[in-house]
Amino acid sequence: MKKLIYILIAVLAVGACKVDVENPNTITAATFWKTEKDAQYGVNAVYNMFYKPGTYSRWMWFRLDLTSDEGFSQSPWAELKEWTQFTYNNYNFWEGNSWTYRDCYEAIFRANQVLHNVPQIAFADENNKSRIMGQAYFLRGLYYYHLAVLWGGPNKSLGIVLEPSTPGMQPEGHTETEVFEQAIADFTEAQNMLPTAWQGVDKGRATKGAALAFRAKCYMQLKKWTEAKTDLQWLVDGEGRSFYNLTTNYFDNFSKDKENNVESVFEIQYSDANKAPASDDDFAVDPNLGLNRGQFFAPPGIGWTDGELRPWLVTEFKKEKDLNDNYDIRLKYTAFYHGMEADFPNNTRIYNQVSNAATWARDNWKGRVFYRKYSSEYYRDFDDYYNPTNVRLIRFADVLLMYAECIAQSNGSLSDAVALVDRVRARVNMPALSVNYLSATTNKETFLKRLQTERALELATEGQRWPDLKRWGLLDTQAGIDELKSRDPDFNKFVIGKHNRLPIASNEANNNPNITQNPMY
Repeated sequence: MKKLIYILIAVLAVGACKVDVENPNTITAATFWKTEKDAQYGVNAVYNMFYKPGTYSRWMWFRLDLTSDEGFSQSPWAELKEWTQFTYNNYNFWEGNSWTYRDCYEAIFRANQVLHNVPQIAFADENNKSRIMGQAYFLRGLYYYHLAVLWGGPNKSLGIVLEPSTPGMQPEGHTETEVFEQAIADFTEAQNMLPTAWQGVDKGRATKGAALAFRAKCYMQLKKWTEAKTDLQWLVDGEGRSFYNLTTNYFDNFSKDKENNVESVFEIQYSDANKAPASDDDFAVDPNLGLNRGQFFAPPGIGWTDGELRPWLVTEFKKEKDLNDNYDIRLKYTAFYHGMEADFPNNTRIYNQVSNAATWARDNWKGRVFYRKYSSEYYRDFDDYYNPTNVRLIRFADVLLMYAECIAQSNGSLSDAVALVDRVRARVNMPALSVNYLSATTNKETFLKRLQTERALELATEGQRWPDLKRWGLLDTQAGIDELKSRDPDFNKFVIGKHNRLPIASNEANNNPNITQNPMY
């Protein structure tokens, strides 16, 4: 599945008069959706949205990572920088807002075509039909989850579309809670239809475990801890335990050579098969199938450096050493920073082109911190638009930490929750929580606060921080915002009740009377 078949499914346009002229070179709804192969192509087209710049290939990381307290921007592109500083002057800003919003709904549109048309196709094996339907439900749920995380609020600002959209359709608006509930419904259908594992070329497609893990994420955003705990229990203690575990080597989760490993619950299959340019063209014949993120986040002289990390992450990592009196190995693979060559003496090169990393860092970085995860630095001289490294959207370490949070929040055994965190720490040779954070092992509230740091250390720059901040309520109180300000000055511009979510693009809000703009915009 590393190189998904690229297909665009045409939408029939209905004109003012009927003209019976058929173009034999055009795929239409009337000529497509006839065979099992058509159904497979259809679901592949939904996966294909992962390669679009508006989603995970590029711009979504600006919203999930740079908007949080982990990252920020000093880009010379003023508007791009401002959108990481809660300065939203133009709600239609394409790269900062509209493109990602549009692509989320385009993915939902493609999934809806599968769910609408595949039931009418005859299959030799009905199990294959069920698996295709299950993947479409999963992918639709995934995009509704992100719509709720990024744009969802108390207003009826987001449309829920469950059938192939048509020109002029104006869906009713729904609240953040209702969109999460729709995602939950989709993941529920998916987990009933998907296999526990795929084999061969299909390895990497959505599984039952992936559906349960993302359903748990939705439940957690709604504070439904018991329901989320039940889903995560399947992966940790139930049938899923035979499929998932932590890798021995932390870096295996970000290497192009260790993809679809035992820790991967769901990952996007990227490829450098087509070394195309920026892939900005929605109708490219030979599309870019790679990850663009590194080109935008790499250090000066390597990439555009439109995004970088706040130094507090390095400081937090260095507060505690491992059992061999070394710095946490996760720091090495999370960030580039001045002084890293002394902290990790075997790290003597940057992007394979600098023999003296210390001098280069001193002359070029000046105290700044840059993204390392999902870069191509360990095998290329530069970052680029077609990095083939798969993005692990959810991995087992995340599942263990979520499970620990749900156990504690539902008043379960605190010792069980602590054991799950210790399992994640032990993989990177860090001491048990009781060694340096004894109170976190005996008090629920102290444990939950420490868990916030543990998630940052394990999952930094993996797109988890923004939904975490929302779930923990740090965006809802002045005390929470003051804490975030201490780590990220961008939060000095944060307005509670407004910047908890993005504005709906003006074009969307103005053209659909059934949706309401988000509060205070």
